[in-house]
This record gives sequence, structure tokens and C-alpha cells, in this order.
Amino acid sequence: MPDESWSPPAIPIAVDLVILTLRNARLHVLLVERGVTPHLGELALPGGFLNHTDEDLRAAAERELQEEADLDASRLHLEQLGIYGAPDRDPRGRIVTVAYLAIAPGLPDPVAGSDAANASWESVDDVLAGRRTLAFDHGQIVADGVARARTKLEHTALATAFCGATFTIAELQEVYEAVWGVRLDQRNFYRKVQRSKGFIIPAGADRRVTKGRPARLFQPGPVTALYPPLVQPGTPGSGEDW
Repeated sequence: MPDESWSPPAIPIAVDLVILTLRNARLHVLLVERGVTPHLGELALPGGFLNHTDEDLRAAAERELQEEADLDASRLHLEQLGIYGAPDRDPRGRIVTVAYLAIAPGLPDPVAGSDAANASWESVDDVLAGRRTLAFDHGQIVADGVARARTKLEHTALATAFCGATFTIAELQEVYEAVWGVRLDQRNFYRKVQRSKGFIIPAGADRRVTKGRPARLFQPGPVTALYPPLVQPGTPGSGEDW
């Protein structure tokens, strides 16, 4: 017989955002300086609590994108990254957060949200190396977001989310090099990309990027899964011709 006196525990739920973009050919993540306790003055991911009990998680993530970074979720890649609920992750008590990964090209300088003193793009390399320490468990969440992006670049067309509506092969290669943290041979990269049918398609125009021959422009193709995949150098199945 069910216990009619039982009620579910009231555990606050938050959303946090790992927003990635390329700036000066390097992978960056959006961080805010907390303007409230706990961790006052420390760097953290943008995010916040659900507004009310019937707010959808994705709707909350989209709202926080707008409030914290002035970004329209319909114009970028947004996916749920994971759920973080360790009992001691927040000094205020048991708080569960649902993290989202957002990716967009050429994002502008950020403006701090209502509970942040400042907002800035920080090098992912600095975060992963511990040169930028983050509040709560946000360092781990960033690491998980970058790991997700690195893996998805192998098997999906996610790399195009870092690019504009049209892009050159060199700009696409720049994405892979920034996210993977490696240098790639230009000719081998072009051959591997062209071998994944439907990954990118010609945009029907050229762009003059130097004094030499204009660069050919491409746009995302119709496929979302890459075959064959572009496996990271140094991993099984990557081959020796990167």
C-alpha cells in the first residue's frame, strides 16, 4: 500500500551553459564573474535556476542564453550535455544542474547578465590546464563539453556550427585544429573532407582571401553523420596521413 504521506524532496534545478566559439583561431568558452555569493568574484559558467516548476529545461537554457549572452538559440547549435548532482557540488545545499552545450560562430564580446559582475571569452586551453579555475564543478562541465565537441567532430557535421553560413576549407580546417588542439596537413584534410559525401557542398561563389587565387566557398551539406568519419590524429583508425 503506498505511503500517502510521502512527497518528493524539493531539490532546486538549474541550467548551466557551455558556450563555445572560435576567436583568433582558438577555442573559447564564455565565462562570467559571479556578482553574488557563493563564490563571489570567481569565474563560472553562465546559467541560473528554472523560473518556475513548469518551465521546460530546454526553454530555461534558451532563456539563459538570451539573458546571459544575448544569443538567440534558434541561430546556434544547442544540445543537452549532462546532469550534475553531486551532493557537495554547491555550498548552498543539494542543487542539480542540467548542462547544455552551445556552439556558434563569430560571437561578439559578451555583456554580463543580471547576477554577474563581468563576462568574457576565455581560452579553453587555459581552463583545461587549470590556469583559469572555476566555481562549483564548472571546470569539469567545461571539460565534458569540450570532450563532447571533439568526439562529435569525428562522426558528425558539428564543425560547420562553428562556421558562418558559407566558409572556406581553410576555415573549416581551423575549426578542427582549434577544437582538437592539433595541426593538420591542408591537402590531407581537404581529401578527407571531400571523401565524406554530403558533409559540405559548394556555395556557388568564391571569396578573395589573399592576393592570389580566390578561395572556394562551401556550406553545410545535407548529412549530419559523417561516413567515413574524420578520426582525430593519434587515435585508433585515424590513419597516418593527417
